[in-house]
Amino acid sequence: SWGINKTMAQIFALLLITRGELSVEEIMEELSISRGNASMNIRALMDWQLILKTTKKGERKEYFYCERDVWALARKVAEERKNKEIKPVMRVLNQVSELDDENSEDAKEFKRVAKELTDIVQITDKALSHFINSERSWVSKTILKIAKGNKSVS
Repeated sequence: SWGINKTMAQIFALLLITRGELSVEEIMEELSISRGNASMNIRALMDWQLILKTTKKGERKEYFYCERDVWALARKVAEERKNKEIKPVMRVLNQVSELDDENSEDAKEFKRVAKELTDIVQITDKALSHFINSERSWVSKTILKIAKGNKSVS
């Protein structure tokens, strides 16, 4: 549900549940995937900063592992989604808000809708920023308050 393909999710899950590091060959064997598929998805996971690469002394092979703290991983995913999805939308909406043609009713309606979209995206951006910069206890308390219907979440 965070916008990655099945193989990428499988590699990530494998590294998440495996103690220690795995080589590309071990990942390929465990998941029955090709080298190209493994390499491409490992590179994508590294781009998301979800897995890291290391080497072992005396070996030429590269090994991969991931952060074991699930909350830290969730914050990284949120940060990457924000960078790849929210920020580009904000740039476009900011450009739209600078349009000067308000002579027609269509242009006025377009700008009104764009303003509402901007408001929603800004709220989402702030919520993600709070989550990314928060500690686990704050997130847990906030989710519990929301679940209980408490309107005073701050």
